Amino acid sequence: MSEPLLMRKRTMLAKIEAVYGADPTPTGAADAILIKSLDITPIEASLLPRDLIRPFMGNSENLVNAAYTKLDFECELAGSGTLGKAPAFGKLLRACGMAETIAVGVSVAYTPVSGAFESATFYVNVDGVLHKMLGARGTFSLAMSAGTIPTIKFSFSGLYGAVTDTIAPAVVLTDWQQPLPINNRNTSAPELHGFAGLVMSDLSVDIANAVTFRSLVGGSESVLITDRKTAGSITFEATKIADKNWFAAALTAALGLFSVTHGTVAGNKVTVAAPKTQITAPKYSDKDGVAMLQCGLVIVPGTGNDELTLTFK
Repeated sequence: MSEPLLMRKRTMLAKIEAVYGADPTPTGAADAILIKSLDITPIEASLLPRDLIRPFMGNSENLVNAAYTKLDFECELAGSGTLGKAPAFGKLLRACGMAETIAVGVSVAYTPVSGAFESATFYVNVDGVLHKMLGARGTFSLAMSAGTIPTIKFSFSGLYGAVTDTIAPAVVLTDWQQPLPINNRNTSAPELHGFAGLVMSDLSVDIANAVTFRSLVGGSESVLITDRKTAGSITFEATKIADKNWFAAALTAALGLFSVTHGTVAGNKVTVAAPKTQITAPKYSDKDGVAMLQCGLVIVPGTGNDELTLTFK
């Protein structure tokens, strides 16, 4: 009998597919993903109980109607280290319904799309057991709280692939840059609704894609992105009404720009911008004896596919 599988010894590879559901064969040298908090559900199944009537008590088996794979993990939020070069997790954003626009030598920007969604193949190796997930699409959220490492949490669904005993690949992770903690030195003061003096403690932004697995008669199995309702939350130091009336902004459903830039060195900066952001349900909280305001954020499009931009520069 083989030795126990060690959870520490896990690797992940991901590669954008040229054809939906067709394995592009990611490699450890080119496609390794540096992750944390990995959670894989190899079989997410729709079960059909038989509920048989027999002259004795006991259960009946459940038939598997359809099965797919789910994958949840986090990546540290950092740039590529080079102006105009996509961050190492850029391919993951693309598989979450984000278009990648590269300005050579300047920046890389990601904006949402409403069609022609890309997909990815994932290889997850658990100490010598390889799980493949094809045709994957997903959603993501950003977490940027003071005193923490900024992260992107990804959640993917994909087609169930083969599970085999396969030696884990050697991985090259040199494209993954060391992140900077969220603090006053590394993170600029955010702007919200024209107020540029915001003192922020917590921020979350969720692209909130609706990701659906479909398996119908006469069609092929697939994972679709069918909608998104981008939103978030923010906590910042409360201000005098003369400085900014946040409550009036909430009551009138006013829309305004939210923007924050993290990073200090060219090539490792990221700006999160949402031009039309609504503040909802402001309420007081306490942090170190200082009054804070906690607000929900509803992030809406203007002309379309422009509600959120991530710019690495």
